[in-house]
Amino acid sequence: MVGILDRYEGVREIDGEGRIAVPGFIDTHLHVESSLITPFEFDRCVLPHGVTTAICDPHEMANVLGTGAFDYFLDCATRTVMDLRVNLSSCVPATPLETSGAILDAAALEAYRTHPKVIGLAEFMNFPGVLGCQSDCMEKLTAFAGGHIDGHAPLLRGRALNGYLAAGILTDHEATLADEALEKIRKGITILIREGSVCKDLAALAPLLTPETSQFFAFCTDDRNPMEIAHEGHIDFLIRKAIALGVAPLAAYRAASLSAARAFGLRDRGQIAPGQRADIVLLDDLETCQVAQVFSAGRQVDDALFDARHTIEPSGYGSVKLAKPVTAGDLAIAGSGTDRAVIGIVPGQIITSFLRHDLPVSGGQVLPDAGQDIAKICVIARHGKNGNIGRGFVKGFGLATGALASSVGHDSHNICVVGMNDDDMALAVARLAILGGGFVAVREGEVVAELSLPLAGLMSDRSFEQVRVDLEALRCAVGAMGGTLEEPFLQLAFLPLPVIPHLKITDMGLIDVDTMTLVN
Repeated sequence: MVGILDRYEGVREIDGEGRIAVPGFIDTHLHVESSLITPFEFDRCVLPHGVTTAICDPHEMANVLGTGAFDYFLDCATRTVMDLRVNLSSCVPATPLETSGAILDAAALEAYRTHPKVIGLAEFMNFPGVLGCQSDCMEKLTAFAGGHIDGHAPLLRGRALNGYLAAGILTDHEATLADEALEKIRKGITILIREGSVCKDLAALAPLLTPETSQFFAFCTDDRNPMEIAHEGHIDFLIRKAIALGVAPLAAYRAASLSAARAFGLRDRGQIAPGQRADIVLLDDLETCQVAQVFSAGRQVDDALFDARHTIEPSGYGSVKLAKPVTAGDLAIAGSGTDRAVIGIVPGQIITSFLRHDLPVSGGQVLPDAGQDIAKICVIARHGKNGNIGRGFVKGFGLATGALASSVGHDSHNICVVGMNDDDMALAVARLAILGGGFVAVREGEVVAELSLPLAGLMSDRSFEQVRVDLEALRCAVGAMGGTLEEPFLQLAFLPLPVIPHLKITDMGLIDVDTMTLVN
């Protein structure tokens, strides 16, 4: 940026009269893979919404491919129109209670630390490991000491929070309660207010965001899919919703730009000022954040700018490697139906409840129960290392029939399948193996909708427009099966995440996250 509050002449002049210029928006934490599209399609999808900087953690792909994910994302980041920055995935795997496709130690991460697109260390999810001074955690924290380290501490409070932050943690995007977020900013960290396709924390935290406190807050999506981006928007939606919830526009726009830039050490952006990167969004309306034009590093964003990129071939084909074909019998659960542990879904959250229910039994097999809205859930190892299958039950999908399967299963991305009968569940898993990953809906022995995600079992190799169409078809198919969740596949994808309280499931079985132990 050359200057403001003066008059300049140029070879090309763009008339913004009547519009409002604000700094480009920054998404402070996301996983591009969870948008289900490649970095280049993500660039094309969200930059027109004013997102000129995105800070991504390729954690999902790294759990499948290891450092190959860093190589791919950093190569892409040098070629996108937006400034795509990378935080290095700190917890691959997140815990030892799951089978991951890769293991990354401190040395593997440190090798990438000086890359110009790398900011620092991504969300440190293993907070029990930090508090327990586990050697692998300490090695990673030491390697990045003095640099940027993202946090991940759902519901962590009091002295335990003090200990976690003393390890050098600077941000947290897992605050879901206002008093939790307030304690965290009082203890010196920046809260990244999250509003994604599954996790929706903005309404709870918006009352804390004021012009006076906005230096302690930023926005993140973590994550939004192309269907939701088309319907609502991206960071522009968070700004719009925050203002509708009563947040002062100054606070909302500052959180989306200047505060975000400062929190991540990006001193060259966040303001429209001389010497700053010319990331500028022209708005038709401030309160509704109606984006009219976007400029990324001084370049007007249009189709020609995207077409001029030198893209690279996608990576990660052939990542679904089942030890053997999965049959209905492999998914059966024998034993008593009395007082069974059941995962309780909390809509709009990835936190789950630890429930107990009595379930029907037939022929010695414990069955799901549509009357109680309880389905069966299984997680099948898919990295070719073993034939593990974790089995359990979950409440809250609303399914009356059929099955849903996904190769997106945070964080190790084994196959997750939920359903009302074993035959449909086994068919859904078999179809996923053929696709090389994705989402599948099965009803009464027939595949009724699917989305292929062949890149590491996480991303499509097609356009974001086509992914949006397929997601719409999947949503309709699940609704016809009785499904009640707004984002059933993304909700399913978080059920194997054993670092988020309270009850989760991995390929090793049900996990009590509060004690980090297997549940019988």
